[in-house]
Amino acid sequence: MCFSKSKSHVQYPNDITSTTRTRMTITNAQAGEQEPSLLHRSLIERPQKVISGSGIYLTLTDGSRILDGCCGAAVSVIGHGNKQVQDAIMQQYSSIEYVHTMAYTTSSAEELADALTELSKPFGLTKAYFVCSGSEAVDAAMKLARQYHVENGQPQRKRFVARRQAYHGNTIGAMSVSSNLPRKIPYDGVLTLDNVSFVSPAYAYRGQRGAETEEQYAARLVQELDDEFQQVGPETVIAFVAETVGGATAACITPPKGYFEGIRKVCDRYGILLILDEIMCGSGRTGSYFAFEREGDVRPDLVTLGKGLGGGYAPIAGVLISEKVVQVLKSGSASFVHGHTYQAHPACCAAGLAVQQIIKRDDLVAKCLSRGALLESRLRSALGDAKYVGEIRGRGLFLGIEFVQDRASKQPFKPAIKFASWMQEAAHSRGLAVYPGSGTVDGVNGDHVIVAPPLTITEEEVEEIVRLLKMAYDAVEGELAV
Repeated sequence: MCFSKSKSHVQYPNDITSTTRTRMTITNAQAGEQEPSLLHRSLIERPQKVISGSGIYLTLTDGSRILDGCCGAAVSVIGHGNKQVQDAIMQQYSSIEYVHTMAYTTSSAEELADALTELSKPFGLTKAYFVCSGSEAVDAAMKLARQYHVENGQPQRKRFVARRQAYHGNTIGAMSVSSNLPRKIPYDGVLTLDNVSFVSPAYAYRGQRGAETEEQYAARLVQELDDEFQQVGPETVIAFVAETVGGATAACITPPKGYFEGIRKVCDRYGILLILDEIMCGSGRTGSYFAFEREGDVRPDLVTLGKGLGGGYAPIAGVLISEKVVQVLKSGSASFVHGHTYQAHPACCAAGLAVQQIIKRDDLVAKCLSRGALLESRLRSALGDAKYVGEIRGRGLFLGIEFVQDRASKQPFKPAIKFASWMQEAAHSRGLAVYPGSGTVDGVNGDHVIVAPPLTITEEEVEEIVRLLKMAYDAVEGELAV
């Protein structure tokens, strides 16, 4: 895709960072303030300032309350203002604020690793590695996968295969295996790797053929991956990278039955590692702690977690590593050739540990499953037959709504309409935050919003989300009709 210039601005495909409409933000002139020193996502408009948060609500400087129906970006899994997590952070700071992990460790880091591997050991994942962001976690997983093959006597493996309409992060490695065009195009060929190829996403709404069963669709996707391995040479491939449940790029697309079991078998056939990205869909968000648990006998080699791992209380993400990978490294260099100054940061790990303890104590994964079923049912009742709603999909409390101009043909709106941004604005003006996205279909065309409230949500709050979202949709549909 080429860039096109309009006046003095380079125009990229639509992205949530550039399409938010004016009522969601305040221009510098409107605010009557000088140009801010902080580089916001937009250089023209400033986001509204949050002064506090409690439970499922955010409070803005003007006193208005916003129901956080998306947890920012599916982050705040236990809601805002949790005192137990705040106390855990302060207790850690009162003992030690930082150690360098080359020489030291802390109880908070060790206990968080223990808590996660207790959940993941049945799937063969026995070690945890902690960093500060999901992008760093994906880069770490890519490095672990490459080092595994080097130490396993196969240094010729230098390629990755990933899926279109996926997002794995903003660092060079993570961006290279992503195909979120708005975030990638400015750097393509300059700050991206050239050893990555892509196959189709598991996107049934647009990819499954009319006569195909779910199982046949899964088999076709698995065969496509096998064909790609054959095309590039399976002996050259390091790993296949995929979101278990698609995230922000294509709005909560779920894999067809048998897909990941088939993917696992194909990877095993050629000695290729399977990296599952659960930064957005993991940590209980889809109604099981790991999203892959509902996919049969998958057993990924590496799994990335983030967002819900720290619940927004601290910047933390991580990689869970299979015993297969651990043993190869242990019998070779006995180290991971990688590191960050702030990896396994004590306070971040203390926050993550407290969040995971609350998830377990309050049985929030099971609650997510039941509340998610209620939310999906209510959304389908309220919007399932709406003129511009193409599909409502997802799992647990991770639901996407794809909008189309024509339901019969599934034709998306023209990008210039900015339907998703319009929906976000309409919802926010009524007191509801949702997560918008554009380029849903192919990176340029398509619109969606994601609804991903805290796992602590009540039935009454579910009803309020649906009520406000329906009001917002009705308003947008009405404006389009004028």
